[in-house]
Amino acid sequence: MIILFLVLIVLACVALGFVVLIQNPKGGGLSANVGGLSNNFMGVKQTTDVLEKGTWIFASIIAILALVSSLFLKGGSGVDNSVLQKVNTTTSQPAPTPAVPANTTTATPDTGKK
Repeated sequence: MIILFLVLIVLACVALGFVVLIQNPKGGGLSANVGGLSNNFMGVKQTTDVLEKGTWIFASIIAILALVSSLFLKGGSGVDNSVLQKVNTTTSQPAPTPAVPANTTTATPDTGKK
């Protein structure tokens, strides 16, 4: 089932990339709306509306498929419990105390007088 979602997401990504690439880069974007340019009803400017709607549609399809596909991963929990069960979390012994290194010598006080 997850492979089906993966294929659908890849196809939607390819379609989104195609829609974005065929758009006119000099469409004006937000500045065209603020400047007062209006889209023609039957003309070249109407094409940008269709491509913009297609961009939003494919982007939302990708988002929805990604969210829904996460429900099918490992039963929907998303946590691999087998790894957590293998970890030993019980402490049966206290932590070992650090040992004194063998190559150290203790200083003896000098009691002899010269």
